[in-house]
Amino acid sequence: MMECMAVHSSKQQYSLLLLLLLVLVVGILLEEANAEKCKRKCGSLSIPFPFGTTEDCSLDASFLIDCKTKKNTPYLPQTNLTVQSISLNGQLRVSFPVASFCYTRNGTNQTNQQHNLTYFTVSPTQNKLFVVGCNTIGAVNAYDSEGKKYFTGCLALCNTPDYATNGTCTGVGCCEIPIMAAQELSSMFYVSLRAFTSNSYVSSFNPCSYSFVAEDGAYKFSSADLAKFHHATFPTVLDWSVRNVTCQQAKKNKNHDFACKAENSECVNAKEHGYLCNCSAGFNGNPYVLNGCQDVNECMESNDCYSKAICHNVPGSYSCSCPKGYIGDGKKYGTQCRPNSSSNSRAKNILIIALSISGGVIALLVVSFYVYWRMKEKKLIKLKEHYFQQNGGLLLQQLIARQRESTDETAKVFTVDELNKATNNFDENKILGKGGQGTVYEGLLSDNKTVAIKRSKISDPSQIEHFINEVVVLSQINHKNVVKLLGCCLDAQVPLLVYEFIPNGTIFEHLHSHNHSLRLSWKTRLRIAAETAGALAYLHSVTSPPIIHRDVKTTNILLDHDLVAKVSDFGASRIVPLDKTQLTTLVQGTLGYLDPEYFQTSQLTEKSDVYSFGVVLVELLTGRKALSFERPENDRNLALYFISAMKGGNLLDIVDNHVMNEAKVEQIIEFANVAKRCLRVMGERRPTMKEVAMELEGLRVEEKHRGESVKLYSEETEELLKSTVSTCIVEDVNSSIGQISMSLSGGR
Repeated sequence: MMECMAVHSSKQQYSLLLLLLLVLVVGILLEEANAEKCKRKCGSLSIPFPFGTTEDCSLDASFLIDCKTKKNTPYLPQTNLTVQSISLNGQLRVSFPVASFCYTRNGTNQTNQQHNLTYFTVSPTQNKLFVVGCNTIGAVNAYDSEGKKYFTGCLALCNTPDYATNGTCTGVGCCEIPIMAAQELSSMFYVSLRAFTSNSYVSSFNPCSYSFVAEDGAYKFSSADLAKFHHATFPTVLDWSVRNVTCQQAKKNKNHDFACKAENSECVNAKEHGYLCNCSAGFNGNPYVLNGCQDVNECMESNDCYSKAICHNVPGSYSCSCPKGYIGDGKKYGTQCRPNSSSNSRAKNILIIALSISGGVIALLVVSFYVYWRMKEKKLIKLKEHYFQQNGGLLLQQLIARQRESTDETAKVFTVDELNKATNNFDENKILGKGGQGTVYEGLLSDNKTVAIKRSKISDPSQIEHFINEVVVLSQINHKNVVKLLGCCLDAQVPLLVYEFIPNGTIFEHLHSHNHSLRLSWKTRLRIAAETAGALAYLHSVTSPPIIHRDVKTTNILLDHDLVAKVSDFGASRIVPLDKTQLTTLVQGTLGYLDPEYFQTSQLTEKSDVYSFGVVLVELLTGRKALSFERPENDRNLALYFISAMKGGNLLDIVDNHVMNEAKVEQIIEFANVAKRCLRVMGERRPTMKEVAMELEGLRVEEKHRGESVKLYSEETEELLKSTVSTCIVEDVNSSIGQISMSLSGGR
């Protein structure tokens, strides 16, 4: 018996659970059905109550919005007017179509517009009649809600579009006129017509004329609209209100038909007929639904509270109060908030003491900072003076003063601040090249002149005197094929040299770059060889005292815009005293170009440059690098490989294909013989640079005048080599000259 009762109780509980679940599901389904029934969106349009898409979801039939089209586009019922927006302030925007009159091949085509608005009226203050066209009349024939008839229109004239002004509708090509102010129109008919019977001359640039009623400001005239009008509709403002009764009449039947449902809402009579609902002051939302008007938190918005006051929000309003220690009403335009003198006297004293202490601390900090800044500035000035003296600045000033007595060509002494500014504090992005003798930067001086600035490396202070003498002498070299030394800077930690900027790279880059557009023709190679030889002959024979470059190679011969050769990098150069023909130095140079005799004996002579130049000639002839570990072991040194080819009669096998295609074999052999003599092991058997320059100049002339009898040595070169420069006064030069690292490797 007990078991049967337990089973029966269990079944009851199970049935009750199913019933509750069924009620829950039905409730959810009903809620979804109601939500679907009263949808508040149609496309992008929000539809607030009292409007709706069905009678159950709207206040009455006059507020229906038709949203049954496939495109989900909202329309006013029984019209073709698209609804653009709905406002609870008694207005909505719809799209009114354009009326037109056009000339066609078959005659004329006229489209008029008529709209009957059962529940709405065209706003008399928000809209205008616009007419676009030449010799065009636009007219509106309308009726108000009481059946009274109104008529208005305007005339647009023009015989050419040139006189039409964009943005204005003043009668030329476009006119505009208000829509019967103070009259709410429920029915409207507007049309566009030509003003004159003969308009053939106008039709050529204005085939159609247009009239339309649109919201004021919705259309900006453009003269291009005369030829082709791109608008089919324009927004027009309609007025709406609730029923045809006043607020007083509606309130008498408040329980049933009064539309202002929300608490904290108010009823206001419409301009002509009916009424509207607004939320009371301090509330916003939808006054046509229950709980639709919500309190506005004025404290979160602009209000009348004084800046020091505290804002308190209350339903429908707000209040202002002063903080502790202040008295007043807290209003901006009232008594505001002012300190309570009795309670603030102590606070005032504390504030004065705090301000005094703070002022003293600030003053102490300012004085300390000023003293620190002055001491740092003095330390920097002393450091610059130390560097200037350490780098031979006083000696340079003495030598420059002596040089000015005989010539205007003197080295300029730059300040470190000038060069810091020129290189953006020696920014790494300004680096043109790095080498064992220093780093070269591109710089822009204050006169917008681009220069190459080399930060030299001088490790032996005893070499400073000789370095300064070299700066003075090199700054006086004025040869078109020698990079000009413009000056130096000595108040930096290491000396800085300033050279003219050569923009077109080195011979090495043009010979060995993979970019074939940089390849040099035979004529250009021959000219570069002659120009370089002339520059070295100038250094050896014309300058006084003579200058030995000591690091002649293709990376130290730059090319300007016109591919004119410029010998650079005098960082390893040596000035030969007038009473000596050779110097004993620490061996310095570049493998592949280094004179073997100089390497064995450490005796530096002008013939060391001749040997290095011979390697440059072979490099120009063969297009091969002076030293390459990519070649077989016996061919790695280009000079030895070249001599071996000459002895074996295989010269033409190693000549660059570009040269073979452009030069005569006789020229190639003569050029190779010059290079071969330069590469003799014994320096005394090598020709001088002056002799080399004459022979190469002769080859140039022969190339220029093929087949003609020419002199091997041109008068221009002879005058250049015979020219003299003012003797540089160099005193107290140490007889033991060590290595000064001033290379411009990779520099421009």
